[in-house]
Amino acid sequence: MSLTPIDQAFETLLGSLTSIDESESLPLIACNGRVLAKDLGSPVNVPPLTNSAMDGYAMRTADLADEQTVLKVTQRIAAGQIGSSLAAGEAARIFTGAPIPEGADAVVVQENCKAENDSVRVLQNPARGENLREAGEDVKAGATLLKTGHRLLPQDIGLAASTGATELTVKRKLRVAVMTTGDELVPPGNELKPGQIYNSNYYSLTALLNELDCEVKELGVVVDDYETTCKVLKDAAVKVDCIISTGGVSVGEEDHVKAAVEAQTVISIFGS
Repeated sequence: MSLTPIDQAFETLLGSLTSIDESESLPLIACNGRVLAKDLGSPVNVPPLTNSAMDGYAMRTADLADEQTVLKVTQRIAAGQIGSSLAAGEAARIFTGAPIPEGADAVVVQENCKAENDSVRVLQNPARGENLREAGEDVKAGATLLKTGHRLLPQDIGLAASTGATELTVKRKLRVAVMTTGDELVPPGNELKPGQIYNSNYYSLTALLNELDCEVKELGVVVDDYETTCKVLKDAAVKVDCIISTGGVSVGEEDHVKAAVEAQTVISIFGS
């Protein structure tokens, strides 16, 4: 009997799988690496208000002459503060992230102007909209940010936080059982007797599954016995989504996994 090519085996395997429908709501900080169970939308604009992208002076470009206009500085606006409306001929000292006062339509960076007592001389005129970050420039209220099925990355967590989200609905973790077989296997930490080896496969597989953010169930070392192998597989199949076994798949008299799997019609991936 010829072996199935690996690409064909993967195609058959993936084609037989079903997606996980169960979901749970988790605090935002616990969602990295999880898979979204519903679309993530934004209820707010980000940024919420048009703000300054630079330290400088907010002004009305209509007030600017051809060169070196002098404007009266009537207020100082730091990030987190709301200024008052600018009248004609006025400017506001403003800092990065501070909301633009009503009436202003540009910010001149402080390197392009000169403070003179309670006034400022504009040395280089800004264009309308220059050095402004418009409300909703990063995210529009009502926009869909991430789709169902997306595996969340650290930057996605930050994106969700920027919209005020405190928790997300994610699919539950994939439950995977790890079964190692062989009378010769013993856990690390035990003294090896003649003919025995340490069970290293369990640790390698579990480490890989942890990287994939799976919920791992250890089935322990299953002895080389057909009935025992059948029972372990049958019991595990109703508790987990996937069983990974290692060992016991050759054609020797002490290899029982293949026959045990074929006998278990409850393991849906293989059918009846």
